Amino acid sequence: MLDFLNIATRSTKKGVIEIFPKFKIVSTTDLMIRGGDFYAIWNEESKMWSTDEQTAIELIDKELSIFSKEYRERTGDDVRVLYLWDADSGMIDVWHKYCQKQMRDRFHMLDETILFSNSESKKTNYASKKLSYPLEECDISSYEKLISTLYSEEERRKIEWCIGAVVSGDSKKIQKFCVLYGAAGTGKSTILNVIQMLFDGYYSVFDAKALGSSSNIFALEAFKTNPLVAIQHDGDLSRIEDNTRLNSLVSHEMMTVNEKFKSTYTNRFKSFLFMGTNKPVKITDGKSGLIRRLIDVKPTGDKVGKDEYDILMNQIKFELGGIAKHCLDLYLSDVKMWDTYMPKDMMSATNEFYDFVLDSYLVFKREDTVGLKQAWEMYKVYCDASKVPFPMSKKNFREELKNYFRECITTETDTEYSIFKSELFLNNVKEYKTNADTISWLSLNSQQSIFDDYCKDEIAQYATEDEIPKSKWSNVKTTLKDLDTHKLHYVRLPENHIVIDFDICKNGKKSLEENIRAASKFPKTYAETSKSGNGLHLHYIYDGDVEKLSRIYDENIEVKVFTGNSSLRRKLVKCNDIPITTIFSGLPLKEEVKKMVSENTIKSEKALRVLIQRNLLKEIHPATKPSVDFIFKILEDAYNSGVHYDVTDMRSRILSFAASSTNNSDYCITLTSKMKFKSEEPSVPISDKDKELVFFDVEVFPNLFLVNFKLAGKDKTVVRMINPTPKEIEELMKFNLVGFNCRRYDNHMLYGRLLGYSNQQLYELSQKIISNSPNCFFGEAYNISYTDIYDYASKKQSLKKWEIELGIHHKELGLPWDQPVPEEKWVEVAEYCDNDVIATEAVFDATKADFTAREILADLAGMTVNDTTNSLTTKIIFGNDKHPELVYTDLSEEFPGYEFKQLEDNKFHNIYRGTDLGFGGYVYAEPGMYKNVALLDVASMHPNSAINLNIFGKYTQRFKELLDIRMHVKHKEFDIVKTMFDGRLAKYMDDPNMAKALAQALKIAINSVYGLTSAKFDNPFRDIRNKNNIVALRGALFMRTLQDEVQSRGFTVAHIKTDSIKIPDATPEIIDFVMEFGKKYGYSFEHEATYEKMCLVNDAVYIAKYQDGDWTATGTQFQVPYVFKTLFSKEPIEFEDLCETKSVTTALYLDMNEQLLPEGEHDYHFIGRVGLFCPIKEGCGGGILLRKADDKYHAATGTKGYRWLESEMVRQLNKENDIDTGYYDSLVTEAIGTISAYGFYDWFVDEPDRKGE
Repeated sequence: MLDFLNIATRSTKKGVIEIFPKFKIVSTTDLMIRGGDFYAIWNEESKMWSTDEQTAIELIDKELSIFSKEYRERTGDDVRVLYLWDADSGMIDVWHKYCQKQMRDRFHMLDETILFSNSESKKTNYASKKLSYPLEECDISSYEKLISTLYSEEERRKIEWCIGAVVSGDSKKIQKFCVLYGAAGTGKSTILNVIQMLFDGYYSVFDAKALGSSSNIFALEAFKTNPLVAIQHDGDLSRIEDNTRLNSLVSHEMMTVNEKFKSTYTNRFKSFLFMGTNKPVKITDGKSGLIRRLIDVKPTGDKVGKDEYDILMNQIKFELGGIAKHCLDLYLSDVKMWDTYMPKDMMSATNEFYDFVLDSYLVFKREDTVGLKQAWEMYKVYCDASKVPFPMSKKNFREELKNYFRECITTETDTEYSIFKSELFLNNVKEYKTNADTISWLSLNSQQSIFDDYCKDEIAQYATEDEIPKSKWSNVKTTLKDLDTHKLHYVRLPENHIVIDFDICKNGKKSLEENIRAASKFPKTYAETSKSGNGLHLHYIYDGDVEKLSRIYDENIEVKVFTGNSSLRRKLVKCNDIPITTIFSGLPLKEEVKKMVSENTIKSEKALRVLIQRNLLKEIHPATKPSVDFIFKILEDAYNSGVHYDVTDMRSRILSFAASSTNNSDYCITLTSKMKFKSEEPSVPISDKDKELVFFDVEVFPNLFLVNFKLAGKDKTVVRMINPTPKEIEELMKFNLVGFNCRRYDNHMLYGRLLGYSNQQLYELSQKIISNSPNCFFGEAYNISYTDIYDYASKKQSLKKWEIELGIHHKELGLPWDQPVPEEKWVEVAEYCDNDVIATEAVFDATKADFTAREILADLAGMTVNDTTNSLTTKIIFGNDKHPELVYTDLSEEFPGYEFKQLEDNKFHNIYRGTDLGFGGYVYAEPGMYKNVALLDVASMHPNSAINLNIFGKYTQRFKELLDIRMHVKHKEFDIVKTMFDGRLAKYMDDPNMAKALAQALKIAINSVYGLTSAKFDNPFRDIRNKNNIVALRGALFMRTLQDEVQSRGFTVAHIKTDSIKIPDATPEIIDFVMEFGKKYGYSFEHEATYEKMCLVNDAVYIAKYQDGDWTATGTQFQVPYVFKTLFSKEPIEFEDLCETKSVTTALYLDMNEQLLPEGEHDYHFIGRVGLFCPIKEGCGGGILLRKADDKYHAATGTKGYRWLESEMVRQLNKENDIDTGYYDSLVTEAIGTISAYGFYDWFVDEPDRKGE
């Protein structure tokens, strides 16, 4: 049974037992999934893979049939089998869900290696087809006769070496191509026809002239199926405009491909080229890449007679296995046979300069040295004598001549060439001719039958008067030796014994002469006439599966196969005396059964696409017109049956295919125009949410491209792809990829590889991105990922800082990014990348709330979670309006005295009431120690400024609605929210957690709007008139006005920070005033807190105590955990409080020089850009923490005078007691000093008996 299949039973309400398939989520070896859908299934019976989904359906239904039969026999129950073929059973939908949603991609490309009929067919061959003949020695006399006539021994070795390279599989990497060059009728196409027979199904045809054209952008379209062999019978490379494409194709380099009606893509072709031509290949100069790639083959000019030619070509069909084996053996005897070969004759025919050197051969060979002056004069004479139309310039002549001498020395007076390459002109071609002998083996004059002796022990019986067997075969005991074979009889033959029956007529009657003429083209074997004496039977032993043989060879020629109870009717009249020959190729095989597709069998768009594709490849019909008819029919059937589909993307391919019809192109094009390429209702896509999440990270070096990924789940391991192929990247991209800052980096690396970028090219692209070079991003790459954690996370920090914060093992590589990585260190790089992949998943889990908010925004916008916050917010507010009409307001009207003017620095400033407000929020501070400080905060200052300014015109109300929804959610007014935003938010209000997530999502969107209004890049929120940032400016003008109003009422304004004001010794009256004053301008103040005490150091640093006794700190100095706990909160000190995060833009190092002698030596240990450290006591193994810049080492900020160790190492080595707390004690002392500068420290921290009031 198929390893992914179980068969189950269940009982219906009516008591009927249903038998149905259950598909297992396992690592299957019988099924391949590619692109989130069925790709191929293993057919154990045929020992081949099949990409036809109908085969999968038949195999599964066969298992169901076998099981149901056994079940009925065992239980006697009434059963109903739910077959996949039965559309009403619903099982086909279960199958499609299994392939498309439940299974992950797992596949291997098919048919990348030639398989012969006698090759062992295993799953791991990944083959969906075989050649019809085995690879083994056999008689190849017909081939020998033909090729030895047409080509000399030396020339045929070239052909056979090339064929052998293809048979071996090495041709995919060999940088050679074969050109058969000679006059018309010299046998070029004959040999190419033999090559086509040898590689039937593995070759395609191409246009050589197009390859050499600089203007034909579709030249590579012929190679789109990536055939192993490409052939052109009558090619032309005599006028190569640009040989780059041909060189790259032959060298199997990555190339950009243009197909008609399709986007460009890149591919590495595996084809080996064979071309026949009667024109020489143009070789431009001695450095031409064609010289080392071209193997030219010249015919002898000898021919065989037409009749003999027909016989030989027909018999060669039966020698293919032996020919392939012969060529393989020749190739393996010397795989480098033609490595240094140079096509001298071709060079002479097309390269005028080569002819000049050849003309001067004796001079150069005798002297072995020549000066430029002498050679130049010789060249001018040659050009005059030979009427060369376009002689070289002297400069080009000097360079070209270097290709024919091993040494070149330039002096002040001349250039001297020495050691002439005479081997370039040696010709060792041996003449070899063979005259063909007449073949005649069908002399039917033998007195005894070899067949009678060969089959003497086979069961046989006489025929009746009606010419039928006398008895049932089960009752027959006689054998052939018991009968007189000159009488009509029947004989049972072994299954592998076949007979070719010739019944050709002439003038209405069977003709023995015509039958012998037709039979003479077959391999020599035992032959006898039919009972009439005019028909002819050829007897063979067939080394293959006779069931696969077609019964029709040609008109009036039949292949008789004897299976079951079938037998040969025979009467010996005339025969020859040749033994029965064994054959294994040359006979036609049965065509695949052409299953016409009914409405019930077209169940999905995928199945429809497969059928169309098969027709475009002519797998179902051999000609264009019936294939187009078939496509028209299945589209009609699908449309009428109500299947949801959309295959409009295939229209151009079908139209191109229709236009290629030789005799019916008009009909095919007209029929194509009538095709229904999509259903009335559109296709229902599979939601991305149904795919598994895959976390990934990449590393790029000049010689190494690493992609590591893992499925979601802590139990899932990281998979490493070292220098993956474009195909592997394509498969990875079918997952829901989640990365960290991947939209701006990793995605573009993946896309570059998909396009065929080399490691070096990826490295150069990486450096451009890192250095913020313009135009270095791929537009299509942004959407490769499912989502980008860095983009949606509300906390913007590096992955390394996240690792430190989350307590994840923090690993740095320490290898220079601009240098190749030694191969032995690739695993080390992979381990580093593993760590980043694991960290990426951990950050995803830690930012789950942010991701949920992103999902909500995507839902509201009707977009994806991979779209940026900015694009989602834009869609929510403006919809599809890409150019909304914005409103700009001159704020000098609302705030008289405001000026936007240019000062002495030639820059514009926002000036109001003698204050430069800057371009952001207004900030003001009066450092000092205060008590009873009221903290009043404007709710959503920037959003309310935008609303009051009506900055978004008609869309301002939409923006206000977002703000109102967030306030309602904040106050748990869920019923109101359900009625807002067209009711689309109701589904989030039944779950408090989702309501909270909605509030977070809206906060993110609202905050992004302000950034977009002030952004320098173009976007729908940006008004080019808004040079003074009016959203922030209105708030700043208001706060500056409020400051004067508060101060005019006798109160101190200690601190203003954008949207908040701190007023010491605040009374209820002043607080009420501030509240009311805000309302006049459309702002709502909230009394956030009252500080019992506050020490304000500057506009960014203060420490304050709430009335309930808790403390709060703003600014680094007081926020240091050790300082904050020691001086204020009095909480116990923990290990994490003794750790310091240090980060730089270059690199951090620890100089572990404590034990080094003599003094002054260094032992630098690379850390990375970010690290978590503990100060360590002297003598306890710490190092000096340094940052490296411009190849010099400097003390990292705040670390001088102490030694340090990474915190992770401190814990692993149990060195907690070695931590130097003196570092933190000094910070405590500095903090006390800072506070004391503004008042009594003891009073401020409430030390006993020291109030100071």
